[in-house]
Amino acid sequence: MKTFFKSNLFTALILSFTLGLAPFTPEPHLFGKIRWIVGGGIGMKGMDLFDLFFHGAPWIWFAYCLSTDLFRFEKKQ
Repeated sequence: MKTFFKSNLFTALILSFTLGLAPFTPEPHLFGKIRWIVGGGIGMKGMDLFDLFFHGAPWIWFAYCLSTDLFRFEKKQ
C-alpha cells in the first residue's frame, strides 16, 4: 500500500498549491484569469488561454486523483 507522501494525490496537491496558484500576490493568477473570463473575456488572447490551461491543469489532475482515490476507498468498503 502506498503511503500518502508517495501517492499521486500528494504530488497533485503540491503542484496545485505551487504552480496552480502562482504568483501568490496580489492574487493568484488563476483566479484573475477566471474572473476575466466570467467578466466576458474582452481582450483575451491565445496566450491568456494557454496560461489559464497551464495554471488550471494541476487542479484538474488533483480533482482526478482525489476522485479515483475516493472511488477506490468506497469500492473496498
